[in-house]
Amino acid sequence: MDTVAGPSSVSSTFDEPRVRAITVDDVSVALSDGLRDFRAAPAFGTTVGLVYAIGGNLLLWIVASWDLSLLVYPLAAGFVLIAPFAAVGVYELSRRMEAGETTRLSDLIGAVPPHARRELAYMALVTFFALLVWVYAAGFVYALFFGLRSLPTDDIVTMIVSTPRGVAFLVVGNLLGAVLATVVFSISVISYPLLLDRDIDFVTAMIASIRAVLAAPMPMLGWGVFIATMLAIAILPMFLGLVVILPWLGHASWHLYRRATAVD
Repeated sequence: MDTVAGPSSVSSTFDEPRVRAITVDDVSVALSDGLRDFRAAPAFGTTVGLVYAIGGNLLLWIVASWDLSLLVYPLAAGFVLIAPFAAVGVYELSRRMEAGETTRLSDLIGAVPPHARRELAYMALVTFFALLVWVYAAGFVYALFFGLRSLPTDDIVTMIVSTPRGVAFLVVGNLLGAVLATVVFSISVISYPLLLDRDIDFVTAMIASIRAVLAAPMPMLGWGVFIATMLAIAILPMFLGLVVILPWLGHASWHLYRRATAVD
């Protein structure tokens, strides 16, 4: 198990997992350990990343087929919200490596513990609901500035870069997106690996995740910004960067979870 660094643990109640205030060094070490795990078993991680990238391209193809080009940007940005769910298998791989267990593909397929399946499903519903809220919020902001009619993509881009209304639309949309992303990040940053690792319910996991963020807001904010930046870069070339970025960040997220929680 990783050696946990940082200040003393934050007290907990109601049998909630105890959390620790992580430091910037913890984030750095988690990234290094995540890269080590990815290099040790790249095949599984790249497969997960490839499936996720294909899912992103399929989603955009459906949107384009329905002539909803105005949703391409918010969907591409919001798609990263479900990355923690997509990386569950990667967390399990890191957990097995840490515990010295076998990491063959046959062991990883369907390896989610019985106690975690239902709670992870509930957590996934929360995440997908957040994605729907994200898309509806984007549609609302668009209608607020441009009305209910669908404009050609070229016209929207021209208005954004050349008119005050377009600039205001961009600012308001991104601010709203940042607020929603912060909320989703706070409830999920350690929830998924926590549910995989311990026999607790998803509400307790979300509370513990929020407490972990509040215990170290600046390092956690930095971690969230780093994840968002890397995923944004990864989705630009038709989501193909996710083949490498998703498993690396998934492994790193596991190690950050281990450093953000105290052993009971």
